[in-house]
Amino acid sequence: MPKLIITGGRRLSGTVEISGAKNAVLPIMTATILSSGVHVLHNIPDLIDVSTMSRLLETFGAKVNREGDSLIINTEALSYAEAPYELVAAMRASVLALGPMLTRYGMAKIALPGGCRIGARPINLHLLALEKMGAKISLQEGYVVAKADKLKGTDIFFETPTVTGTENIMMAAVFAEGITRLNNSAMEPEVKDLADALNTMGAKIKGGGEGLIEIEGVARLNPLNYRVIPDRIETGTFISIAGATNSDILIKKCEIRHLDAVIDKMKEVGLTFKVETDGLRVIGPERLKSANIKTLPYPGFPTDMQAQFMVLMALADGISIIKETIFENRFMHVPELQRMGACIDTDINTATVKGINKLTGVPVVATDIRASASLIVAGLAAEGTTIIDKIFHIDRGYDKIENKISMLGGDIKRDMESN
Repeated sequence: MPKLIITGGRRLSGTVEISGAKNAVLPIMTATILSSGVHVLHNIPDLIDVSTMSRLLETFGAKVNREGDSLIINTEALSYAEAPYELVAAMRASVLALGPMLTRYGMAKIALPGGCRIGARPINLHLLALEKMGAKISLQEGYVVAKADKLKGTDIFFETPTVTGTENIMMAAVFAEGITRLNNSAMEPEVKDLADALNTMGAKIKGGGEGLIEIEGVARLNPLNYRVIPDRIETGTFISIAGATNSDILIKKCEIRHLDAVIDKMKEVGLTFKVETDGLRVIGPERLKSANIKTLPYPGFPTDMQAQFMVLMALADGISIIKETIFENRFMHVPELQRMGACIDTDINTATVKGINKLTGVPVVATDIRASASLIVAGLAAEGTTIIDKIFHIDRGYDKIENKISMLGGDIKRDMESN
């Protein structure tokens, strides 16, 4: 299995370009189920998850081709089919096919989802909402089976904001009879991007990216031609790299307004930001200061940046408290950081981090996408060589990240010969 080998301790400099947002691309790909024709999506990262979603669409009869950073999705031969376990188990976002398949074909059969093992992440909120819209839901041998002759618009209240739940029901509601209102909906930029894409197809959606979304059902949608937003978590990861390595990095093709909470916290710990005509310049301090964070739904501090920020706090002056409120099992990177010398204590959903002067490179194992990113950040800051195993997690969420880091002067390579 390939590994990443990083020799740390270098100060990086140069320019990096951010790829399209993974968490925006995947739901927009499933939105192509809603319209027969040729769809063209731009700014698409080359990720394992994008390939997995392409295979899922091909299971339904679509033809998917990549041309540069664009995907051409032909859904003219699309028909009803179940979403098989081997694909859905590999990527939780596959459950986003549930809403589009149900509203277009009147039925959907989707394996219960998998993906990163960072918590249960149940889909009960999706299913309760679909039932309220008139669907009949059953669980059969590990599959969710949904049926409805015609979904009906209604008022839905999510007990907690759910990104995939909001996206799934928003897509289910585009053909529903009447008006559907989603209360306490997720406000992440990726949710707004999906709403914008659907509106480009002819949907009638108001409030995408707000706490109340209103969807008026329409009879049909048109094929999509759309450019996906930049990946705010990849941007945040390169900000973390600059902070951990006292580097000077110009980040291009990023959307700064999607990162207010992250940038505010990074300024607090000592990073400097300069908005330039062609991007955002980030300069890391000689020594980081400690700060506390609590992960929250957008616009709060994102759970997908918690692991990377923890690396910075492991190298900061003082003690910091990190509270994880989104997922119940998202400290799996802690033992790996401890192997590198980090002083971290955990108690259920809280980590107490006492900063030290340096981390030391050792062999570590990636456990999920963002834990993988944190190990890259740590490896670049550490003395010596860090070897990261199970890097398929990295390839699920980051488009050729080692090439981008190498262009900044980082000593990182992919070892394809490792067993």
